[in-house]
Amino acid sequence: MLELRAITAGYDRRAPVVRSADLSIAPGESVGLLGPSGCGKSTLARVAALLHRPDAGQVVIDGTAAGGWRHRAPREQRTAFGVVFQQPRLSADPRLALRDLIAEPLRAVGRAAEVAAAVPELAARVGLGKDLMGRRPHEVSDGQLQRACLARALVLRPRWLICDEMTAMLDASTTAALVHVVEEYRGESGAGLLAVGHDRVLLERWCDRAVGWGEVAG
Repeated sequence: MLELRAITAGYDRRAPVVRSADLSIAPGESVGLLGPSGCGKSTLARVAALLHRPDAGQVVIDGTAAGGWRHRAPREQRTAFGVVFQQPRLSADPRLALRDLIAEPLRAVGRAAEVAAAVPELAARVGLGKDLMGRRPHEVSDGQLQRACLARALVLRPRWLICDEMTAMLDASTTAALVHVVEEYRGESGAGLLAVGHDRVLLERWCDRAVGWGEVAG
């Protein structure tokens, strides 16, 4: 179970964008979080993925409270999450070829020996041809780069996926393809999903349940 308990968070303690938010996701469950731009959805998603320390409240992962944030989180907790952000160009190192972008988490946790097998398999899964693997972010489209970012999110086989407006910048066919990849992975791994967005139709079709921002934040 992934639980967010009474989370208050933001970037200015005097004016938090999230106040007393509660949300729980069961293993294998997919939950869509709906809300308008600027309401704090992305901040809550970053807290859930242990990327942003809340001002108050608690994140509980499989019964254990989060032991830190970002690189200070215990490795077992930190690597339990795969995250895909809205803007791939802001979340990808422009110096890295796509093959190295996908491999980055494996190398970061000392599992470089797995790169040769894992990267080609994941690239094929997300629909990236071998000809693209040597290209850097500025040499590919937004859709191709987001495919690589999804592959990067899956490379450690996380138990929880956080997709923060993952498809907001993509066309309908790429959106469908990436949602299919996420659901295929969840079907084989039993991973839980938090999908954040403002497209009610997409989230209601994609997720087991969709909750509005007013149902989460106090």
